[in-house]
Amino acid sequence: GEFNAAGPFETRNFVDGEFVKSSSGKTFETVNPATEEVIASVEDSNATDVDAAVAAALRAFTDGSEWKSMNASGRRDLMLKLANAIESNKEYLSKLEALDNGKPWKNGAYSAQIDLHLVIQCYRYYAGWADKLQGKHIPVDGEMMCYTRHEPVGVVGQIIPWNFPLLMQAWKLGPALATGCTVVMKTSEKTPLSALAICRLVQEVGYPKGVLNIVSGFGPTAGSPIALHMDVDKIAFTGS
Repeated sequence: GEFNAAGPFETRNFVDGEFVKSSSGKTFETVNPATEEVIASVEDSNATDVDAAVAAALRAFTDGSEWKSMNASGRRDLMLKLANAIESNKEYLSKLEALDNGKPWKNGAYSAQIDLHLVIQCYRYYAGWADKLQGKHIPVDGEMMCYTRHEPVGVVGQIIPWNFPLLMQAWKLGPALATGCTVVMKTSEKTPLSALAICRLVQEVGYPKGVLNIVSGFGPTAGSPIALHMDVDKIAFTGS
C-alpha cells in the first residue's frame, strides 16, 4: 500500500498465522534514529510468548501437517510467491526500512532500496534450492545399499540484528523454509517493524499457519527463552 511515515504500522507478534498481542500486554517504543521520534509501540515478548510460538512451529512440523507433507516444489513456489510479493511492495518496504533503521531510502551509494533488491534475490536463490537438495548413494561391500538423505532439522530459533533487518531476515528464513524447517524468530528491538510487514505478505501468499512465527522483544526476555527452549532444534544467531 501507500507508505505514510505516521503509520499505522503492524506492531503485533506473528504467531500461528495470526497477529497477536504479547501475553503480558507490555509494549516498548521503536524510534526513528534520524530524529529520535517515536514511530510506534511494539509487543514486549517474554517466555510465555516464545512458548506459544514454538508450540505453533512444532504443530506445523508434525508428521501429516500441510507443511511437512508439502512437496519440495510447493516450498519452492511459495518462496517465489513471497519474493514476488516483496517486489510488488518494494517501495513501501524500503521506506519503512529507512524509517526504522535510519539508513538512506535512496541515494547514489548504499540505501534501503538496494537492501530490498538483495532481499528479493536472496529469496529467489533459496527457492531454487528447495527441489535440488539431494543425498548420496554410497558404494559399500556386500549385498547392501547405503545412502544418505537430507531432512529438515525441525524448529529453528533465529535471532537477528538491527543493521540489515530485512536482509538478515531473508538470510535466515531462506535456507530454513527452503529445506522444510519451521521458524521462531526474534527481531532486533531497535528495528522490529519491517519484519512484521513481511508477515503480512507471508499470510497473503499462503504459507501454512505456524511455519513462520515472529516475536518482538529484548535479548534477556525473548531471545534467551528461544535459545534455551528444549523444543527448538537449531539456533541461527547474528549479533551486531
